[in-house]
Amino acid sequence: MDHVILVNEEDKQIGTMEKMEAHLKGVLHRAFSVLVFNKKGEMLLQKRAQSKYHSGGLWSNACCSHPRPGETLTEATKRRMKEELGIDAQPQYLYKFQYKAELVDLIEHELDHVYVCEFDGKPVINLEEVEDWVYVDPTLLKSKIKENPEEYTFWLKEIIKNYEQHV
Repeated sequence: MDHVILVNEEDKQIGTMEKMEAHLKGVLHRAFSVLVFNKKGEMLLQKRAQSKYHSGGLWSNACCSHPRPGETLTEATKRRMKEELGIDAQPQYLYKFQYKAELVDLIEHELDHVYVCEFDGKPVINLEEVEDWVYVDPTLLKSKIKENPEEYTFWLKEIIKNYEQHV
């Protein structure tokens, strides 16, 4: 069973909880999102596998997950980039934000640490995590989100709204 790190508003660890229980109860926990750009400035998006416990089939940023108890965010971002996309990179911290989203049958309440890195190749996707991927121009992505917001994860929409003020 996977556990997440519970945090307070100041991002101080206050405990751990089984991942699904934390999402059912809407308890604030630590998460991360990695933005991957190629040399042309296009953003790598992944389409989440339909089998994911939430937001399956939606487009999202390249990689998002939770650090394990005892694991740093630096270690977790590197691990999940390799597991989900076959990318061996060390993303760099950009900023963090908190959000709470009520999804169909659970609540995402996360203190999300946003990381960024550059990668120019084709990812080698883990089909248990990702069903498709694409590089997209960030300006085009904004208009696509505006046209069809239901096709994108909640946190990606939040990141795109606030990204430019952090770079």
